[in-house]
Amino acid sequence: MKLQYSQITQTTPKPFVKWAGGKRQLLPIIEQNLPEKFDTYFEPFLGGGALLFHLLSTKENVTYSVSDLNSDLVLAYTTIRDRIDNLIQSLKNHEKNYHKNSKEYYYNIRDSTPRSEIEKTSRLLFLNRTCFNGLYRVNSSGKFNVPLGRYTNPNIVNEENLRSVSSILQSNKVSIKCRDFESVLNDAKKGDLVYFDPPYQPVSDTANFTSYTNRDFTLDDLSRLSELCHKLDEKGCKVLLSNSDSKVVSKMFSNKTWNISKINANRSINSNSKKRTGHFELLIKNY
Repeated sequence: MKLQYSQITQTTPKPFVKWAGGKRQLLPIIEQNLPEKFDTYFEPFLGGGALLFHLLSTKENVTYSVSDLNSDLVLAYTTIRDRIDNLIQSLKNHEKNYHKNSKEYYYNIRDSTPRSEIEKTSRLLFLNRTCFNGLYRVNSSGKFNVPLGRYTNPNIVNEENLRSVSSILQSNKVSIKCRDFESVLNDAKKGDLVYFDPPYQPVSDTANFTSYTNRDFTLDDLSRLSELCHKLDEKGCKVLLSNSDSKVVSKMFSNKTWNISKINANRSINSNSKKRTGHFELLIKNY
């Protein structure tokens, strides 16, 4: 039975964090490249979840198994799902204190290490809404290190969307886990769709951004991913992959199994707005 969102909330759920490489702008193109039918949808690099929320709002008779290696992000998903009232109250406290002295409060929260799940998630969402360019980045020690952004009135709470996200994630058709992407091989079966949206391979020495966790997504990780895609293909899974328009990615998926499309993609997190357009990325699939 298709959920009637109008009975739950007035808004279709959207990503609750701004995430480097988010797919909201590319949803129409990605949707055109989805298979007509699939059983379970797997997404092992969940990030902001734009495609997940889109599919949850439009696809019937699909179950969802999503995951990410970033434990703070996965905690945010489960906290929004299970403890939305407490989370919203915590965010409202952040909002009130932020407006008293935004700079001092921001850096105090950035330097803090809350212990409770509510406060950990609240901190992540607060920093994501108020940091420079909404960029999630941690250093080698796992510390969030982005400076304060220049906002006059950031939407720190965004209660309507958070409640919408909470409602849809409570569906028993959605499973959320914290794990490495290779684990999907044990679960995916013939007829399932696996969508990979990993940290992108850099197309130049100055374009390297892979620090979503305190370990980079290396060339070895890309090789593991390529091997995994081939194994999933052999199992009869439908595989869709997004990545940068780089030679190393094209080479790894150069055999006849893979159909590669080059698509236009803007970069919403580049600090220089003139460098946010004119980019291309790849969509790779085996069907």
